[in-house]
Amino acid sequence: MPDDEEAMRPWLQAELEDDFDEELEQEIDDRRLPEEVRHLLHSRQTRTIDRRLYFRELLRLQGELVKLQDWVAHRGLKVVVLFEGRDSAGKGGAIKRITQRTNPRICRVVALPAPSDRERTQWYFQRYVAHLPAAGEVVLFDRSWYNRAGVERVMGFASEAQVEDFFRDVPEFERMLVRSGIILVKYWFSITDQEQQLRFLMRIHDPIKQWKLSPMDLQSRVRWEQYTKAKEAMFERTSIPEAPWYIVEGNDKKRARLNCIQHLLSQIPYEDVPHQPVVLPERVFDPNYERRTLPSDLYVPDRY
Repeated sequence: MPDDEEAMRPWLQAELEDDFDEELEQEIDDRRLPEEVRHLLHSRQTRTIDRRLYFRELLRLQGELVKLQDWVAHRGLKVVVLFEGRDSAGKGGAIKRITQRTNPRICRVVALPAPSDRERTQWYFQRYVAHLPAAGEVVLFDRSWYNRAGVERVMGFASEAQVEDFFRDVPEFERMLVRSGIILVKYWFSITDQEQQLRFLMRIHDPIKQWKLSPMDLQSRVRWEQYTKAKEAMFERTSIPEAPWYIVEGNDKKRARLNCIQHLLSQIPYEDVPHQPVVLPERVFDPNYERRTLPSDLYVPDRY
């Protein structure tokens, strides 16, 4: 057995390096940005966490998320996590790190498009209810029914009467979810005006990130103060004991991710789930089987 462990060490090291590479691939490559944006990026006053500490803690917390996932499946829990915040505040990055190593059959993301004409005639919460978890599932909403309190209100897609109906209904709707056994956690990712401006500039000048900018996002810059007032009203009317809001300071993306994951883990008491030892069975060889040679045009060209 010690010999086997020694032989496995290079493979395990390679897997660990691949984990680091997977995270690095999602980091911003400053060299692709124009000089003026790079200057803004390096001159901003943000306390950045040590890279090695960040990776070490991220992998540790992701390991705990896998344990939490196993516990949710084992106990048949139902978990809903809402991610709200200003455009470019870091919601998507946090969601990616939460789901990066979890089982998508247990932990899934819901990011709904604008409602269809038919959905606009339905009960407002109806299209969200369809995505709520069954026993043993975690659902992460990348934006949620709180669209009505934010973008729909600010951009005029909902009347003040509809917004008022929402504020009256949502506390009872969420109490109903909690009474039904759902664990509901709500996060608001907060960034400063200056940080949002920088992130928008980076998206504008980065071809692989331009898809993240929509006309609605650009309008959010114009209507910054309106969104601030809408957010304050939302907190005042919808932060209830059964489902309070939690604000994630998002100017430092790495700290925001770690803080959010650590907090989420603290909201759901979990334990290690006992597992049967996994034993790799012996490969069965058929002496009469001869592997066929496949045509070369079936293979993806080996260019790298």
